[in-house]
Amino acid sequence: MELTESFILSQAPNPAAAENGRKLSRKGSFSGHHKDAGGTLFWADCAGSGKTPYHVSIDLSGGGDPVCRCSCPSRQFPCKHALGLYFEMLAEKDFAVADIPQDIAEKRQKQAQRAEKQAERREKAAKSPPKPASAAAQKKKLDKQLQGLDQAERMVDELLTAGVATMAGASAQTYEKLAKELGNYYLTGAQTAFERIALTVRSIQKDPEQAEQCYAQALQILIALHSTIKRSRAFLQQKLDAKAYSAEDTVLFEAMGGVWRLEDLHAVGAYRENVRLVQLAFDVSYDEAKREYVERGWWIDLGTGRIDQTRNLRPVKAMKYIKAEDSRFDLLEVPILYTYPGEGSCRIRWEDCASRSITPEEQAALPALAQPDLAAAVKMVKGQIKNTLLPKYAPVLVPIGQLGTVGEEFVLEDAAGGRIQLRDRREDGADHASTARLAMLPEAVPPGSALFGLMFYDNADGHICLHPYSLVTPRQTIRLLY
Repeated sequence: MELTESFILSQAPNPAAAENGRKLSRKGSFSGHHKDAGGTLFWADCAGSGKTPYHVSIDLSGGGDPVCRCSCPSRQFPCKHALGLYFEMLAEKDFAVADIPQDIAEKRQKQAQRAEKQAERREKAAKSPPKPASAAAQKKKLDKQLQGLDQAERMVDELLTAGVATMAGASAQTYEKLAKELGNYYLTGAQTAFERIALTVRSIQKDPEQAEQCYAQALQILIALHSTIKRSRAFLQQKLDAKAYSAEDTVLFEAMGGVWRLEDLHAVGAYRENVRLVQLAFDVSYDEAKREYVERGWWIDLGTGRIDQTRNLRPVKAMKYIKAEDSRFDLLEVPILYTYPGEGSCRIRWEDCASRSITPEEQAALPALAQPDLAAAVKMVKGQIKNTLLPKYAPVLVPIGQLGTVGEEFVLEDAAGGRIQLRDRREDGADHASTARLAMLPEAVPPGSALFGLMFYDNADGHICLHPYSLVTPRQTIRLLY
């Protein structure tokens, strides 16, 4: 494991904890710095609010998965004292070589025993995978989902027949009630869609001047929901007829509210091995319909140039129990990368990884992974936005010929002379506005650079545009967000 500031920040439960740990290191709160002869264990004392200092240690014997221990009562993990010790290590403070303390040696032994038992359980599970739920229970669930689809379809048909303009006179509670009922039919995807419609109704009634934009959003939700219902019914009926009830490699499984487990993804072959990932951008948004924060990282596979995304979901009610994600500036080496089914940019997850600094050669290779030209990128995005089950945008890395302005619009031109307007997506909100920051770049864009962002269809004037997130040059990646 290579210790970098980016790695320390990635270990912190939140940015405030990392900053508090940094402050402890800066003001000299640590004393009694020691390490073992092999450099696998570091420990020290950290002054606290009481007379007795806290005993802090970081155990690196597990490779890429350090174990932090501290005698403080904090419920955060790692606590600010452990994060401060990380910064002491990063600053290369003088750690005297000493024997491993007896209490830590005993904890190591217990940890090794637990790891051995876990390995035995995994090996046993691989030889005899867990039995799926009974066919009767699975059939009952599919029947229930079909009933829910019938109920949702009736409401969608009524709205599409009457016209979205009639929504202004409806009660948002009507759609909220339906959304709640759909939860009883295991259709969380459709449930969320009606939550979004309810929010749209409230927006129209609160600000009639925004009605046109709200109607357009509602229509998109209804069209996507109508398509999902139609495809889901055929999909479920086919599974019932074939008596095949297990999860399948299809985007419909998640669109209906299914939850993928890593073992399920492995079973359907939705994984890649030995992948090198670099994060191109990171953003945070709030999903009001789901009442959760979505922390999203955009990652490029150095081997294939494929761009996928991680999504850390933090419901408001459970935020304190879920570790916050942050920007990553190091390279990740992932032994097994799980990929959610779907087209275009998919969600990815992993259990283990090792981080290190990206080499100059790897950074120089990043812009070369861009699309051949704008025409190829636009063709790819158009193919995706036609699919009603997919987002109306797609992440792209496109080569830069020239970057500048035409009138009041920022424009990117590729080497072939193709042009695209650079604009912020209005749906992302003011906190995602980044296009204007292009004017703050200190110098001309180096040759061989590329621009990463979200390509989308702007309903305002019917143009395909690009929302810029990062400038990727042969020497560095300059982020325009976060």
